[in-house]
Amino acid sequence: MDEGNRCGFGCDSQTTTPALVYFPAGTYVVSKPIVMKYYTHMVGDATQLPTIKAAASFTGMAVIDANPYDDQGNNAHTNQNNFWKLVRNFNIDLTGMPFTSGAGIHWQVAQATSLQNIVFNMRTDGGDANVQQGIFIDNGSGGFMTDLTFNGGKYGAFMGSQQFTTRNMTFNNCKTAVYMNWNWLWTFQDLKINNCGVGIDMSNGGASAQTVGSVLLLDSVISNTPVGILTAYNPSSSSTNGSLILDNVDMTSNVPAAVQIVDTKATVLAGNQKIGSFVQGKTYTGTAGQGKAVQAAQDAIVKPAGLLASDGKVVTRSKPQYANVPASSFLSAKANGCKGDGKSDDTAAIQALFNKAGPNDIVYFDHGAYIISDTIEVPKDIKITGEVWPLLMANGAAFKDQANPKVMLRIGKAGDVGTFEMSDIIVQTQGPQAGAILMEYNIAGSTPGAAGLWDVHFRIGGSAGTQLQSDKCAKNPNVTTTANPECIGAYLLTHMTAQSSGYFENTWWWVADHELDLPDRKAQINIYNGRGVLCEATKGTWFWGTASEHSVLYNYQFNNASNVYMAHIQTETAYFQGNPDAKTPFTVNNAILDPNFETFCTGQSDKCARTWGVRAINSKDILIYGAGLYSFFNNYDQVCVGENNCQDHMVSLENSDVKFFGLSTKAAINMVTVNGKGAALDTDNRNNFCATVAMFQAPL
Repeated sequence: MDEGNRCGFGCDSQTTTPALVYFPAGTYVVSKPIVMKYYTHMVGDATQLPTIKAAASFTGMAVIDANPYDDQGNNAHTNQNNFWKLVRNFNIDLTGMPFTSGAGIHWQVAQATSLQNIVFNMRTDGGDANVQQGIFIDNGSGGFMTDLTFNGGKYGAFMGSQQFTTRNMTFNNCKTAVYMNWNWLWTFQDLKINNCGVGIDMSNGGASAQTVGSVLLLDSVISNTPVGILTAYNPSSSSTNGSLILDNVDMTSNVPAAVQIVDTKATVLAGNQKIGSFVQGKTYTGTAGQGKAVQAAQDAIVKPAGLLASDGKVVTRSKPQYANVPASSFLSAKANGCKGDGKSDDTAAIQALFNKAGPNDIVYFDHGAYIISDTIEVPKDIKITGEVWPLLMANGAAFKDQANPKVMLRIGKAGDVGTFEMSDIIVQTQGPQAGAILMEYNIAGSTPGAAGLWDVHFRIGGSAGTQLQSDKCAKNPNVTTTANPECIGAYLLTHMTAQSSGYFENTWWWVADHELDLPDRKAQINIYNGRGVLCEATKGTWFWGTASEHSVLYNYQFNNASNVYMAHIQTETAYFQGNPDAKTPFTVNNAILDPNFETFCTGQSDKCARTWGVRAINSKDILIYGAGLYSFFNNYDQVCVGENNCQDHMVSLENSDVKFFGLSTKAAINMVTVNGKGAALDTDNRNNFCATVAMFQAPL
């Protein structure tokens, strides 16, 4: 774990010393934490999960520690910047420890992290003295995890982070399955809670000081549990803390109280029933900007049939691991003519490799940096994976002209129907590539979820080899700033075309806001990236645990799109705006319905021309379950954070039907703007840090 002078204490971040640490089947007894250094993949044998067993003498915060503390209470890594860590395929056993101590994983992490396919076994004896917990999250800014099982313990999972998506989690015989210590928003899907005392306890702080912003529980089952959800929410409160959305939750089997108030033990939603929809929090159902605080069952949300699996739940599919595929089916990029050295042009070799691969092959990018100078045509029915996030980097004359944008990775052709799998890859630019569309996604999965990206991240600047770092692109807020041509990122990160249908899980579209590798790590930088995610898809598109941050014009935009499901999404406005603002340096392209801030912002304040968190034009049937859309700066100054006025607008719905559940915005005066007019105000929906609306539905 430590070999190779890797990044730990005294090194906040480093992308050049990755490690893939593989655990064969067996039982590994440990007496102190396994500490994950920065940029680590811990991977167990997927065919026979290895067990990491805590010895009776174990001392430390957790069996696996993703961000340890020193004796002075300092972390190895800044929690909100603790990126690039992954753990999958393990049993973690605490049963040999005294029940008075023990945690499985201390998971204090940020984006581009994941837990997958892990079983946590804890003691079930000891009564109230049992303090064991499977996952301990004290803070951070996640994140995604899936396919986890928790047996026993005081808490299956002790959760506290800005935002997270967690799905397919099973809890058996826990005193409390999930203790939600704090959050801004948290989306749970497909939880199976059985024989616990409480399903989700989100009551911390009580009615007067709730620490939980919002919780969404979707497509889940709670059984043999006295209290499904424990809450402190009161609809008469002036704040929206403790917002809750239940959607398709089955509590028919011995759950007397579906939702209970912590102080009075009053039942506000009876159990022993299947709950189509229940909302507590502020709701908006029109365009007049008048919200209403509710705490009651609602009409079930009708979702497009194409987004649902046969069991009525929203389609999910975990990252393929190819556990039973023979080694001979993997085609190594470096063994097939690619250099991956960050200097050589690998375009022709990569294209030849993709052309060679058959439907039973898996293209394997060995760790490295692969330069691509022209469009790569990626055929349908192909599988691609990487070794600890190899880099596919756009660099060439073809990508320089924003007036003539060009695709780097074209996934399928228009009208293609089939399969496509890409996992554990990073896509970025090397140097300024103002005309680069990094990915054009054309394939429609032959079945729902048959085509998609898992743990694929788009990272622009800030890291070694990008030539977009603090030595060239340092912030300079004290002078009037024009965009440095040497600090342009890409034209557009990903374009999902009209006939496509894709599944995107734990994908992060990140324009770097700070340095990761040079000695001034954490130094803020100005990288100008045109657009984040442009979705025009109509045939079914799923976003699970995605984020898009710091592009100039928008982070997520929907043009004539439909049948889209998102849970949760996270965005941040470019930190340098408005010096310069969003009017520069990218020219408005009317062909793709770019926002025209010159027109829209006429007569408005100088905080109008800012990154749109979410913008939808002529779109319908878009469901967003959990959205954290944040604005933290005005030209790097944070006075506006306390005043909640860093920008005028965050969400623009233009002749569009978009339903938000658990919408949290920070420092945007208008949380939602409908056809140019404010429809929900920050000041009306104050929460613990953000402003939060439990449900927003604006008719066309």
